[in-house]
Amino acid sequence: MKKFTLAFVILFVAAGALFAQADLQPLVVVNLNNKKNETITVKQLKTRVRSYEKQIGKSLTIDEKKKVLDSLIDEKLMLQAAAAAGISIPDSTVDQYFIQSLNQQIGGAFTEKELSDYVQKTQNVTLDELLTQQLGMNVEEYKVYLKSQLVIQQYVVSQKQSEIQNVTPSDEEIRMFYDANKASFVQSDMAKTFVVIVPKNNDPDGAKNKLNDFRNKYIDKKMTKEQLIAQSKLADSGFQAGEILLPMNALASNSLGVSDVLLLKMFKEKEGFVSDLIETPTDYKFIVILKKYEAKILSISDLVQPETTVTVYDYIRANLGQQKQLQFVQTVAQEMAAEINTPENVKRKKTGDDLDQLLNWGE
Repeated sequence: MKKFTLAFVILFVAAGALFAQADLQPLVVVNLNNKKNETITVKQLKTRVRSYEKQIGKSLTIDEKKKVLDSLIDEKLMLQAAAAAGISIPDSTVDQYFIQSLNQQIGGAFTEKELSDYVQKTQNVTLDELLTQQLGMNVEEYKVYLKSQLVIQQYVVSQKQSEIQNVTPSDEEIRMFYDANKASFVQSDMAKTFVVIVPKNNDPDGAKNKLNDFRNKYIDKKMTKEQLIAQSKLADSGFQAGEILLPMNALASNSLGVSDVLLLKMFKEKEGFVSDLIETPTDYKFIVILKKYEAKILSISDLVQPETTVTVYDYIRANLGQQKQLQFVQTVAQEMAAEINTPENVKRKKTGDDLDQLLNWGE
């Protein structure tokens, strides 16, 4: 029995080594103008394919995998062309784009750390795990992918700037979009608030007394909102103060570090209401309700958000314009990649039946 088990383990390890070798096999070598060799392996293709499969919820066929391979080749070519043109994107820009895109999807205003904590609290998974479930990539892998796309976009923009600027939506397109999506343009119950926060640091009692002093002076009209905001901006002020427009939802309570119940109770108070001191694990704060806005369906001429100057029409025009420009950039990127996708720049190591065999995983 022991010999059988040992033999089985050896065969299993050997089979695993064969699979690893297959994953490392080169499919294509990309070298634009004999500058730099970059290899696309089976493993790299599998990673990208599985990401697409996660997003669409089904397995790709061999022909579809070939299209993914073609897109990887185009990506490599365009990145090499961008590098030759001196185009680069700093990691800080990628981080900013990453968190902005996620905040837009969930309607929040989190930092990456706050978003990680929020996902852990509400979904009971890490941000890495959530992205892997939905996109087939963890945070680091997704940022690498985003950086590639941003570099390619920047390269295309640098080459086709005037053409891109001329891509704009018409008035008819804007109004048609509003009519088709009218029900989604809803303003929730909102409140314009004034918030003063004193971090505890290593002196919770001192922070509490300091905030209580600010609150009393504000109520007694010895310090105005403007004075508190101005003082908070001084070096070593030791506190923050400012106006915040808040929707009545869990995201708002989470961003303030207060409970949903407490925020709901404050929303029911009249304008001018000043809260008691609120303690969180890291600070003390008080909140003033300056103005309240009731929920409503927005017309095309309404402001997207109170206290701003952007109308629904402006918002649709900007977003449709971005979509049309992005589609234009993607089309141009494909055209530019096709021009440099030549036998001199792209060496395909596997073709025909050999390629089909390597792509026949999970079929």
